Amino acid sequence: MQDIIETFRDGLFAGKVIVVTGGTSGIGLAIAQGFARLGGTVVALGSSAAKIAQAGAAAENAGIRFERVDVRDPAAIRTFMGGLDRLDVLVNGAGIARPEAEFEDETFLEVIDVNLVSQMRFAMAARPLLARSKGVILNIASMLSYVSDPVVPAYGASKTGVLGLTRHLAHAFGPEGIRVNAISPGYHKTDMTRALWSDPVPAAKIAERAALKRWGTVDDLVGTALFLASPAAVFVTGADLPVDGGFVVGGV
Repeated sequence: MQDIIETFRDGLFAGKVIVVTGGTSGIGLAIAQGFARLGGTVVALGSSAAKIAQAGAAAENAGIRFERVDVRDPAAIRTFMGGLDRLDVLVNGAGIARPEAEFEDETFLEVIDVNLVSQMRFAMAARPLLARSKGVILNIASMLSYVSDPVVPAYGASKTGVLGLTRHLAHAFGPEGIRVNAISPGYHKTDMTRALWSDPVPAAKIAERAALKRWGTVDDLVGTALFLASPAAVFVTGADLPVDGGFVVGGV
């Protein structure tokens, strides 16, 4: 990640407060680390006490504060936001997938709640603080906002909804100086995709479709997040930036 960090001015986010949901592992944690290395005061949220303890003990996460907040609990979200004096960047990174099980009503609704509804909850709870700082919301969407996967209908629907939510909030919040953008990751090596990248056959097929002929890493998403939250993107809102190595635009 160091070469990515060196692309940006040292201390770029000094004095800024950044909150990352889904920030105890994977993509969310990598983004949290990126903001912290550029001087940001970062609070990473998660729902697993075990993951919070593990992340908090890791040396590379020094300077990041980890807290347990259930993104499905509106009262807990409001309480957390009420405890902040300042907020400059909100990264909505919490997400789950339940392959095959998402065809069941209860599971479908759970995935929609975590992946989509929670982003609206956090955006609304954060709005007063972000209006004060003229801040930024980054919503994590997915390549499945654009292409289909037959075993995760709720995940695909929720991530498609994230793009719509991003556009609507960009206009709703824009008059207050708040920018709202999305990032659409592709196939990155995380715990969620482990079953695919650890199996040579699907792993090779996925890499072959990507223009860059490889899987993504979580670090590949950090620079995009930092750019969208920086003054360099001051007139960018309502947009989505795919970070998928060219997978979505690849051939069949």
